[in-house]
Amino acid sequence: MARLQQAVQEHKDGPLLGVGAYFFDPIFLEIAAGLGFHAVWFDMEHSLTTFAEAAELCRVASGLGLLTMIRIPDARRENVLHAAECGPDIIDIPMANTPEILHQFIRFARFRPEGERGCFPTSRAVRYGLGDSAAEQERVNRDLSLMAQIEIEEAVERADELCAVRGIDILIGPADLSASLGVPYQTSHPKVTEAAKKIIQAARIHGKIVAVASPAADFRFWIEQGVDLLFCASDVGCLRSGARLALQQVRSAREDLRHTTTGV
Repeated sequence: MARLQQAVQEHKDGPLLGVGAYFFDPIFLEIAAGLGFHAVWFDMEHSLTTFAEAAELCRVASGLGLLTMIRIPDARRENVLHAAECGPDIIDIPMANTPEILHQFIRFARFRPEGERGCFPTSRAVRYGLGDSAAEQERVNRDLSLMAQIEIEEAVERADELCAVRGIDILIGPADLSASLGVPYQTSHPKVTEAAKKIIQAARIHGKIVAVASPAADFRFWIEQGVDLLFCASDVGCLRSGARLALQQVRSAREDLRHTTTGV
């Protein structure tokens, strides 16, 4: 059983909660773990994180008890292999629009007989060759979760086909989905919520775990839909919100003092 699947089964109080990390910042991981988050998403599609940094972040996060997910730019062999050697719990690919892409993803991510992943017995993923190599490969095939990100209309229309691919779980991307459906950033628009329900229905039919990254305004919707993993914050978002709050508070204090001293 994959570590993600085990965590979902053991967690009974709503979805697992995750944060996104766009910078190489172990301090943020310690704070996230201390606050009670369950998972962290290391982004390599949009951020400038390197694979060497991703491996270090996986090492730190795992030591803190967090599930780890790496989102790679695409399903090319070099990206899949490099992410897999970092030893994450989950690898996610964006724009997973066809079953052919998913089969390629599986082929590069899993060892035989499930795939065609090349052997490299000295990486973190296989514990640096400290154990029996064949047993380590079996463990990796069992422990590692692969996720397909559904985020455009074409993928929604093919949701049943995508969810039918064995060994793949689903991550919904509401922001890109809203843009694809002609309502950019309106992630609570009926077009988006109906598409999301269609994806989730297909995923449940095929026994898939469902994850999503969501703005706060939509948390209730996704919890009501019963998603298994909800990415609900990020390092950039937390930094922005904290800085904005501090600025608002000091401006409010300054205005209060001005009114007190002037009597206005």
